Amino acid sequence: MTASTRGTIFLEEGRVLGHTAFDAHQFVIRIEAPKCAARAEPGSFAHVTCHETIPMRRPLSLMRADRLAGWVEILYKVEGAGLHALSLAKAGDTLSILGPIGRGFEVHPKRPRTLLIGGGVGIPPVVFLAERLKDRSDAPWQPLVLMGSEIPYPFELRSARENVEGIADAYSACMPLLDDWGIASRLASGSGFPGCYEGFVTELADIWLKTLTPPELAEVEIFACGPTPMLAATANLARRYAIACQVSLEEFMACAVGGCAGCTVLVATAAGPAMKRVCVDGPVFDAYTVFAAAD
Repeated sequence: MTASTRGTIFLEEGRVLGHTAFDAHQFVIRIEAPKCAARAEPGSFAHVTCHETIPMRRPLSLMRADRLAGWVEILYKVEGAGLHALSLAKAGDTLSILGPIGRGFEVHPKRPRTLLIGGGVGIPPVVFLAERLKDRSDAPWQPLVLMGSEIPYPFELRSARENVEGIADAYSACMPLLDDWGIASRLASGSGFPGCYEGFVTELADIWLKTLTPPELAEVEIFACGPTPMLAATANLARRYAIACQVSLEEFMACAVGGCAGCTVLVATAAGPAMKRVCVDGPVFDAYTVFAAAD
């Protein structure tokens, strides 16, 4: 553990409180981890031991954290032996959890019209950010959450109660949890799911942004997490509209606490190009510093 992370990342034996399976080998697991929950921020993640027989931990984004109840919630998709082992965990089991790790999203009250874009396993951080915005009163926050997935969503689709000006009523599918919170959400997919926009989530974002006036665009900031091609498209979209954009990167990690430098990415800085560690310097970065302008 590096000096910059010492005292901010905690090792706990977490008790599994609940574990729910969804289509396409997706799971939501709730873990009692009071120290992690107390300090978790949207965009941060945990390094979880999937099973005692598997020595390497897995970095998993946090989707929710309840500071008072002391639990964190993680959405993951089974890929490989480690996450398969994790999928077998039952309520009452204990898991070693190291977290929270990483630099999360930073919101700005002068840009309260927040556009949150999540793709696939990049959905959890934007759900976390939406929940935190719901509870803030320092600005007239107006979050809009757009999600994209080519596999079934890890929740039951339903028609939205929250209206979104600029998006056709035909695209009515939403995430029920967000809708219940009073936060508008819309879904995109190329898989023909009912009520979803047929195409990329960045295309849906473009449809909405086109409807905004210049003063409204000045109040927009984009926060995105998902596959690298989606993040690159999001950065280009932000450039077209000249709006601020933060992205949460996904990289393979070994130690996840800054020691091995195995998750470095090239980032533009005031001093010139530099290699930054996704685990502790990120995973959230200014999109313009990570993705060059498209030709």
